[in-house]
Amino acid sequence: MTLWRIRATVDDRPGYLSVLTASLALRGVNILTVQVQPTEQGAVDDFLVDAPDALDEAELIAAVERGRGRDCWVARSEARGLADQPTRVLGLANRLVRDPDATGEALRTLLAADVVSWRPASVGVERGITGASMLLADPAGGSFALRRAAPDFTPAEYARAQALVELAATVARRAAEQVTVVLPDGAEVAVRPASARDLSGVVELHEACSPRSRQRRYLGGAALPQPARLRRLLEPSRGLTLIASTTGSDGTAESVVAMANLLGEGDEAEVALLVRDDWQRRGLGSALLRRLVQHADRSGYAALVLHIQATNDPMLRTLHRLGRPAATERDGGLLTLTVPLAVAAPADRKGAFAAPGV
Repeated sequence: MTLWRIRATVDDRPGYLSVLTASLALRGVNILTVQVQPTEQGAVDDFLVDAPDALDEAELIAAVERGRGRDCWVARSEARGLADQPTRVLGLANRLVRDPDATGEALRTLLAADVVSWRPASVGVERGITGASMLLADPAGGSFALRRAAPDFTPAEYARAQALVELAATVARRAAEQVTVVLPDGAEVAVRPASARDLSGVVELHEACSPRSRQRRYLGGAALPQPARLRRLLEPSRGLTLIASTTGSDGTAESVVAMANLLGEGDEAEVALLVRDDWQRRGLGSALLRRLVQHADRSGYAALVLHIQATNDPMLRTLHRLGRPAATERDGGLLTLTVPLAVAAPADRKGAFAAPGV
């Protein structure tokens, strides 16, 4: 028996796929996998089949056409084709997480492309598919151009390829956004944008903080915030959350030691910090606050707002070290400080996070 890949377009009508599979079965062809990809011309069915050695390409095409298939393409396959498409895509995604520079090779493997090239962004270039050619937008700038001899690309393949490119760009951006901050006492911490994956580490951070530290952060009490609230803080709809973490000298898993939140509301952004007790008074809060201010400046916010207990001297000192004037309003034991920012020109405003300098 010989492995073949068969691709054919079938009218998207009840029973038509069964007619095609019956025609193949009459020639002793065993269908191992099938993928159905909707297109404007009909359903494109992609088969991996095991066929008798005596059958050649022309006979397979004839069997497909007798089964009401059209625009048939047939090619021999290898044993690696037995891996189903989701497994192959997950494997390529795992590779890109480890090496985002391998995007071109991953695209070639995913789509069996003959040529994959990157080109700078060009005005007026239409991205999409044209027969056996594909042009993908690279979120980092430019485009990926793919070509293969046959078969024509489908919209589903374009969507898969674009998702893979965006994954690689996200991984590369995350790696670039992470920085190592050296504190005045020589300690080093990694600072990066937070994500939903950091929930367990942030829960541990809150558990390790004293009730006094949690009360200073949340004002309303010292109780541990619910996980749902922490998830919203990790990925705010507008703004940015940074986490600071350390890794043990023996390579043990990282430990989150601080969280800094910038939550956008209109043209202002509210700022709040939580630093683990044993990392307080070491300059970490100041380093995180400076990065949030830089991000707010670049994002075009008009002002920062901080709600601080009047007795929270460490946070007041941190804000003082920022070196920016702040208007203060007092309501009992609560201070509201407003720090004006230089409003960025409209052309400088970005909807996505732009990593600030250290």
